[in-house]
Amino acid sequence: MPLPEPMFCAQQIHIPPELPDLLKQFTKAAIRTQPHDVLQWSAAYFSSLARGEPLPVKDRVELPVATQRNDSGLTAGLLRVLHRQLSGRVLVPAEELEQRWRAVCLPPAQLLGLLELDPPGTQVEWMKFLALACSALGGSITTALKYACEILTEDPEGGAARIPYQTFVFLYSYLAQIDGDIADSTIGEVLSALQDEAGKQGGMIQPRNFLSPQCPPLS
Repeated sequence: MPLPEPMFCAQQIHIPPELPDLLKQFTKAAIRTQPHDVLQWSAAYFSSLARGEPLPVKDRVELPVATQRNDSGLTAGLLRVLHRQLSGRVLVPAEELEQRWRAVCLPPAQLLGLLELDPPGTQVEWMKFLALACSALGGSITTALKYACEILTEDPEGGAARIPYQTFVFLYSYLAQIDGDIADSTIGEVLSALQDEAGKQGGMIQPRNFLSPQCPPLS
């Protein structure tokens, strides 16, 4: 004869006091991030939470429009998540980058495609990878740099999206090198014009500077 199932009452079940808020925050994070694989993303979320690391969570829900989502699933919001997790170091192990990439449910083939543009070895220079990822989002070098400004800026969302002039010089020069078809004279004209603008803005550059008709074309 099978034993009767144990009986429990509310007084016997202990609910950790932090559990409701933890689950509430997790649910809000999942709604904002909209992961393609909830289980995979959830494992990364709680692993990061346990280690006290930046969470793989978007700042807000992104609209699934052509300017924000391409066939790979990469978005500006997901790239911002990766930057928050990895930007504290100049070099990132390629293995860790792959783990972080998978954690936000991005396809490995897209990562390999980006890394093949400038093979890094076992260590990835994060700012260079960020530039390449922005180019995958934007298509043109101008749009890629606009995305980079929006991701790297310390301005509030919707603000000017300013970044230091020297950071812009690094990103633009690197993407121009990868492009291979942008003349050194073009690069020089652009940087000279923007250096003048940066001098008026405390050493900072914002997208409106290089999107302005007064700025020479970037490519």
